[in-house]
Amino acid sequence: MALDRADFYDAELARHNRHLRVAAGVGPNDLVLDIGCGAGQTTREAARAASQGEVVGVDTSAEMLEVARRRSADEGLRNVVFEQADAQVYAFPAGGFDLCISRFGVMFFADPAAAFANIGRAMRSGARLVWMVWQSRERNPWSGAIRQALTPGTAVSAGGPDPFSLGDPTIAKDLLSAAGFTSIDFADVREPVYYGPNVDAASEALAGLYLVKDALAHTDEAPGKALQRLRDLLEAHITPEGIFFDSRAWIITARRAGVDASQ
Repeated sequence: MALDRADFYDAELARHNRHLRVAAGVGPNDLVLDIGCGAGQTTREAARAASQGEVVGVDTSAEMLEVARRRSADEGLRNVVFEQADAQVYAFPAGGFDLCISRFGVMFFADPAAAFANIGRAMRSGARLVWMVWQSRERNPWSGAIRQALTPGTAVSAGGPDPFSLGDPTIAKDLLSAAGFTSIDFADVREPVYYGPNVDAASEALAGLYLVKDALAHTDEAPGKALQRLRDLLEAHITPEGIFFDSRAWIITARRAGVDASQ
């Protein structure tokens, strides 16, 4: 269910979320765009901080946005709007935002250059960008460990979503520079991802993720054997506070350059 997935993602990234919130530093009058907002935790936090401003959360998932709208209404937030849209092509108001934030929501565009250019056009001159993305696959062994537990010796399948597509700062910087951003910087965030209080809960939560579904789809082995190896891996990462895997992320910050009339 979407509600369960929403709670899982927010819990998984709770420690990362604190870093993003501080880096964003949303002001009371800011007009904020949240890309890949999911169930809207970051959007709602921004809306509470931008008490005299407005926040727009964008995502492609109708299920997650339903949760986001419900939770915003429950909190009585009147300065937040959610749009089901692909930020790569959505017609944002030109120069309409002071700040663009994203928590792991900008790595999956089919055409990142087009997407970043479109987002750039939505930002006013001098507007800030604060995005959190995963570092390289090599710096996030949790991904490889889970896949290898499910399908030992199998390479990552081509053509699927790549959560590490912006892990190389050179690639990310080139894309953002071409989209009209300057003062691009990368802050290292090393926090663990949380998968649940115990092996049973973590196994159930992970079963719904693309990473696990994709791995199981590319093996002829009985699912029971693969899932038992996953449980063994989770058991090896249990702590008194639950199951954690080390991870590395970047917080990318930048500013929108002066906007040329031809853009």
